[in-house]
Amino acid sequence: MSRPRILIVGAGFAGYRTARTLSRLTRHRADITLLNPTDYFLYLPLLPQVAMGVLDPRRVAVSLPGTLRRVRLVLGEADGIDLDARTVRYTDPEGREGTLGYDRLVLAVGSVNKLLPIPGVAEHAHGFRGLPEALYLRDHVTRQIELAAAADDPGRCSSRCTFVVVGAGYTGTEVAAQGQQFTDELVRTQPLRHGMRPRWLLLDVAPRVLPELDERLSRSAERVLRRRGVDVRMGTSVKEATHDGVLLTDGEFVDTRTLVWCVGVRPDPLMESLGRPLERGRLLVDPYLQVPGHADVFACGDGAAVPDLDKPGTYTPMTAQHAWRQGRVCARNVAASLGIGSRRAYRHRDLGFVVDLGGTQAAADPLGIPLSGLPAAAVTRGYHLAAMPGNRVRVAADWLLDAVLPRQAVQLGLVRSWSVPLESASPELARVPGAPGTTPPSAAAPLPTPPDERHGTQEDS
Repeated sequence: MSRPRILIVGAGFAGYRTARTLSRLTRHRADITLLNPTDYFLYLPLLPQVAMGVLDPRRVAVSLPGTLRRVRLVLGEADGIDLDARTVRYTDPEGREGTLGYDRLVLAVGSVNKLLPIPGVAEHAHGFRGLPEALYLRDHVTRQIELAAAADDPGRCSSRCTFVVVGAGYTGTEVAAQGQQFTDELVRTQPLRHGMRPRWLLLDVAPRVLPELDERLSRSAERVLRRRGVDVRMGTSVKEATHDGVLLTDGEFVDTRTLVWCVGVRPDPLMESLGRPLERGRLLVDPYLQVPGHADVFACGDGAAVPDLDKPGTYTPMTAQHAWRQGRVCARNVAASLGIGSRRAYRHRDLGFVVDLGGTQAAADPLGIPLSGLPAAAVTRGYHLAAMPGNRVRVAADWLLDAVLPRQAVQLGLVRSWSVPLESASPELARVPGAPGTTPPSAAAPLPTPPDERHGTQEDS
């Protein structure tokens, strides 16, 4: 008798945890296949430290083949799912199409950048959901400081060293806090003319920074930001974005070449193609993470609307903490459907949140205990080391080196602006010339020459 086939789509927090737990529970009694565009699990909470030169990008990329020993990895992106035929169509990195069958399906496709109908944002802003975007931002920020240091015109210097971050949640706050530190360090070796200093703006329509946290922690984080020089603008957002800057909702126009979009996420569009009931783009499941009407299909993570049993009528929020724990429960329930163990409903106890503000500053509320400063920083980094499924020693070594040595600020030139569009269903992949489904710049309509290229520089507009 053939072994049951389990197919997991997506290797984010939920998909990775599902695969890892299932491989332990089934122990060769099932064939487990993981379909994912990359061969690594991305530890997303440390991505700001990659963008700001603290961590090597490989530190936050945990090898799937190296840590999931009894799981078959198939590289590709899911294009469509036939629930009746029990098949998933996919396209591999070289453009070839394939089909995978299953007896049990786990949908853990995650989320993508959330877009708002604001003129110019899709064209001029960049998100922060994958390694390509972090590498692009690191190169871009470094380049702007270097070009600003060489600029003779004060206006051009000012616009290049002005950085706008939209969204004062966890990601946006960390990007702005650590970005100000990074650029201040850059100008120590490449001083700006006219006595200028890099300027970071953090915008949000919310009334305060980190509205998800306790108000005391929110105020503490804002004090750290303002002390470093970050211009925090609450109740303010972007009305329009252009190549030369952004128009704010309060009427001010900010000259800048950098707009980082951290306003939130939305479920992967794949969920909409299933034709099943959705909750704001998330696939509705029962407390056991099963899709109603399809006992062989499970869903977890950001793409699933999981009932919050402690708050009837609501659904668990789209956070890494929920995705990680849902993956474990999902694996147990999939195994139970095959006669291994018993199933359980998803319940979650909030363990608190941590926000790394760089250096010795952080905000955290482990188990509801509010912390700030050095104690919070210690808890935050300890939490990340405990939560990471690999690379712990390498991450700790990078933190130690960053504490005693200056950062290596160089442009690698690996990711260009056009290859990481904000409007992308696959932020984990950078677009490359000639890739399937894309049009290389040389074959497209001629692009306007950026102003700086007319002057002989290599600015990535």
